[in-house]
Amino acid sequence: MPTPPNRTGGVLAWSAALLFPFALFATITLPGGGVNLLQVPLVALALLLPLGLARRSPLAGLLVLLAGGTAVLFLVQDETFGRILILTVVIVADGMAGHVAATRPRRLSLPAAALTALVGGTLALTIGQVDDVPTVLTVILLGAITAWVIGDSIRQRRRHAATQREQAEARAVEAERLRIARELHDMVAHSIAVIAVQAGMGRRVIDTQPAEARNALATIEDTSRETAAALRRMLVSLRRGDGDSGPAPRDPAPGLADLDDLVASSAQAGVEIRLRRHGDRTPLPPDIDLSAFRIVQEAVTNVIRHAGTGHCDVGVHQDDRALTIEVTDDGPGTGVPAVAGSGNGLTGMRERVSLLGGEFASGPRPGGGFRIAATIPVPEATR
Repeated sequence: MPTPPNRTGGVLAWSAALLFPFALFATITLPGGGVNLLQVPLVALALLLPLGLARRSPLAGLLVLLAGGTAVLFLVQDETFGRILILTVVIVADGMAGHVAATRPRRLSLPAAALTALVGGTLALTIGQVDDVPTVLTVILLGAITAWVIGDSIRQRRRHAATQREQAEARAVEAERLRIARELHDMVAHSIAVIAVQAGMGRRVIDTQPAEARNALATIEDTSRETAAALRRMLVSLRRGDGDSGPAPRDPAPGLADLDDLVASSAQAGVEIRLRRHGDRTPLPPDIDLSAFRIVQEAVTNVIRHAGTGHCDVGVHQDDRALTIEVTDDGPGTGVPAVAGSGNGLTGMRERVSLLGGEFASGPRPGGGFRIAATIPVPEATR
């Protein structure tokens, strides 16, 4: 059975790291006596051996470097070459201590930095034979501290970036949930309003006008089927979105082009819509087009359920700067459930318009009835 790639890489990394002291010893004991130019690149190559282990296990790589380097440096005979080796090992160790601080928690990185400074100071005092001990120890200590601070700062930035990503994902999920809730509310509320009106009418005329009752039942059946199909598509889309198969294709979102269908369904519910469209028909961005349709749909739903009238006026005016929507009725009702402004429908409309940077107004009309008005700016890119 073949060895897994991760295990093979780990074995190779540990093997190379454990060869480090032997490679360093072989380098400093080259025949010929004294220091020669060939030793410099060989020492650099030897110091690269623990780095492979440091990528997988930073703390283990640092310990191998410190332990192997210390053991071999005590065998160096040339004082000048020994000082150069000590300086090189200390610099590499500081870099690896910084890597530990960047990838491991402080409970591990702080002892690693302290150990690096301790080993570096010990090597400088026992092998380097330095003259200015306080200065050398201060430099070694500052080097270890600087490496740890840089590494810990990198770790903190990574954690902050990860937290920001998680918060952004959470906000995106919440926004999607709110969008779905609004879509469900707008779709179901309108359909239930139509069904309720048709059911009430059918109940009243079932004995005297059987044909009208049958028409009402047919409308209820069609509306129920359409709503159930839309709910099924939305739920299937949500289930697919939770899996690994990628985002599911969505049905085309409704827009102002679908107002004629809304007029027809509202007529079946007993409310005649007088639709007036002014201005150009330049295609709008999908979010504005969908929100405009939902605003009209919700306003008409409020008329059907609460206005107590058989007709309403819908005006849509579009130019190169803004899209204006106005829905008015002259019914005796309030046009909204309970108190104006307290219903989910008005709140959803106001929120949609606010998110698009527009203005929203609603309230009773001076001569009776209710008025809903929304003005949504059109982005320059679509002008």
